[in-house]
Amino acid sequence: MTAKKSTSEAKKTDRAGQRTAAAAKKSAAPGKAAGTASEKTANAKKTAAAEKTAAGKSAAKKTTAKKNAAVKKTAAAKKTAADKSTAKKTAAKKTAAPETPAVRKAESRVALVRRARRMNRELAEVYPYAHPELDFRNPFELLVATVLSAQTTDLRVNQTTPALFAAYPTPEDMAAADPEALEELIRPTGFFRAKAKSLLGLSAALRDRFGGEVPGRLEDLVTLPGVGRKTANVVLGNAFGVPGLTVDTHFGRLVRRFGWTTQQDPEKVEAEIAEIFPKSEWTMLSHRLIFHGRRVCHSRKPACGACPVAPLCPSYGEGETDPEKAKKLLKYEMGGKPGQRLRPPADFPGEPAPPLAARVTAG
Repeated sequence: MTAKKSTSEAKKTDRAGQRTAAAAKKSAAPGKAAGTASEKTANAKKTAAAEKTAAGKSAAKKTTAKKNAAVKKTAAAKKTAADKSTAKKTAAKKTAAPETPAVRKAESRVALVRRARRMNRELAEVYPYAHPELDFRNPFELLVATVLSAQTTDLRVNQTTPALFAAYPTPEDMAAADPEALEELIRPTGFFRAKAKSLLGLSAALRDRFGGEVPGRLEDLVTLPGVGRKTANVVLGNAFGVPGLTVDTHFGRLVRRFGWTTQQDPEKVEAEIAEIFPKSEWTMLSHRLIFHGRRVCHSRKPACGACPVAPLCPSYGEGETDPEKAKKLLKYEMGGKPGQRLRPPADFPGEPAPPLAARVTAG
C-alpha cells in the first residue's frame, strides 16, 4: 500500500511538474509575442524615418535641380543677350568709319590744340592761294557782296554784282536807289526783297552816320542793317586787315567734324576756336576751312579718300573713302572746274568763273 501510494504521488508530482512547465511555456509565449510587436514597431519607425529621410533627400535633389536649371537658364539668357550685343557691336564696327589715330583715345586739351594747329598747317600747304571768294574792289563792295551771299553761292553773287555796282557804285547811290529796280538787279541771289531792304538800310546808315565810308570796327559794323558778326569779320579781315574768324556754314561744319568744338551757336564757336589759334591766323584759317569745305569736305558726302588731313580727322569715313571715287567728288579747281570768282587772284590755279549771261546762254 505504501509503495502504491508513493507511485501515485510521484505521478501526481510529475503531472504537476508538467502543468507547471506548460504554464511557464504558456506564460513565456506572450512575452515573446510582445517582444516581436515591439521590434515590429521599432522597425516600422525606422522604416518611416528612412522613407522620410529619403523623401527629404529626393525633395532636396529636386530643389537643387530646379535651382541649377534656373541658374543655367539665366546664364544662357545672359549669354544670348551678350552674343546679341556683341553681334550688334560687330555690325556697328563694320558699318562705322575706319578708326583713325584721332579717335583711338580721348584727347587732352594740349593734344587737341596741337592736332588742330597741325591740320591748319597742312591745309595751308594744300591751299596756299586761299582767299575771299567774293569779287570786290573796295570795302563797300565787299560789304554788299557779303550781305548778298546769305543763302546762296559766292559764284552767283559774283555773277550778279557787276551790274549792281555799275548802277550803284557808292553808298549814297545805293541809298537813293528805287527799291524795285534794286530788287530786280539782285533777284538771282534769292531772298531779293529782304536783301534789298538791308542794302538800302546799310547804305543810308553809311551815308548818314559814317560819312559814306565803311567803318573799320566790329562794334560799328554790327550796327548796320543786315550785318552780323560773320559779315563784319569778313569785311574787317579782308578789307581792313583786322584778324577775324568767319563762322559761316562751312566753317562751323568743319570745326565740329574735326572735333575742335561741339558748339552750335556761331558766337560760341568763334570764341572756342579763337582760343585754339593765335589771332594772326584767324583770317587765313577761315579761308582755308571754307575752301576745304567747298571743295573736299562737303556737307552730305565728303570726299574722305581724297582729303589731305584725313589721318588727323576723327570723322574720317563719313564720306567716300575710296581714293578714286573720292576724286570724282572734288569741286571747283580741285575737280578741274572753274572757281567761284570772275576775277580770281593771280595765283589761283583754276579757271575764272563765267559771267551770268554766259552761264544762262550755255544752259
